[in-house]
Amino acid sequence: MKYTVITGASSGIGLEAAKAFSKLGKNLILIARRKERLDQLKQAIVSEFPDLEVIVKVADLSQRESVLTLYADLKKYAIETWINNAGFGYYHNVAKQDLDKVAQMLQLNVEALTLLSTLYVTDYENVENAQLINLSSAGGYKNVPNAVTYCATKFYVSAFTEGLALELQAKGAPLKAKVLAPAATETEFAQIANGSQSYDYTKAFSTFHTAKEMAQFLIELYHSPKVVGHVDRDTFTFTLSDPLFDHYQTGMKNM
Repeated sequence: MKYTVITGASSGIGLEAAKAFSKLGKNLILIARRKERLDQLKQAIVSEFPDLEVIVKVADLSQRESVLTLYADLKKYAIETWINNAGFGYYHNVAKQDLDKVAQMLQLNVEALTLLSTLYVTDYENVENAQLINLSSAGGYKNVPNAVTYCATKFYVSAFTEGLALELQAKGAPLKAKVLAPAATETEFAQIANGSQSYDYTKAFSTFHTAKEMAQFLIELYHSPKVVGHVDRDTFTFTLSDPLFDHYQTGMKNM
């Protein structure tokens, strides 16, 4: 039996992605901190698709030991797709940032994603039809005012995943690495990033996507041979493409 792993599955894009992959007949391993929400999502999926297996794992991925313990616990499952969706934003002027929040964001957006990606690639790079999909942001390709540190974490995700995709291609490894870069999406993200429970997307943006729409873009990327699924922050059009960053060609001397 094979599984699709989704981190940050208790809300937003992760929750809608779980529903979307269940419609493809995929067994799921859903990971987040909020067990009650995961249990509710599991019940909703199983009630619609009773033949699917849905496994709930509670973990705080901002803690390194939790990341390593989680992956060790999942070694017994055959994982055909790993989706690193967990992450959060923190919008603030750099000089006025809360260092604890910055550290937590770096640990979750950068460290946890890197560790889980590395562990998965180590185990699955030679497995046919395996995929690793990392969630970046439109802010991982273009800086956004008042979100410098957040964007830097997502630039890392984009560069890391694009580079990994090219590395796997150069080795002839069957595992595919891909990156999804959403723009404004109506989830809890903006409330947390802006520190406001009353944040209103309709007032902040003339255009935005729903989490369900982004989950469908994720499915398009999943089925595509392309590496990047990118939402343009100005037009909100979604495109699938090869890596967007400049890369040195294979065979050049290390810099």
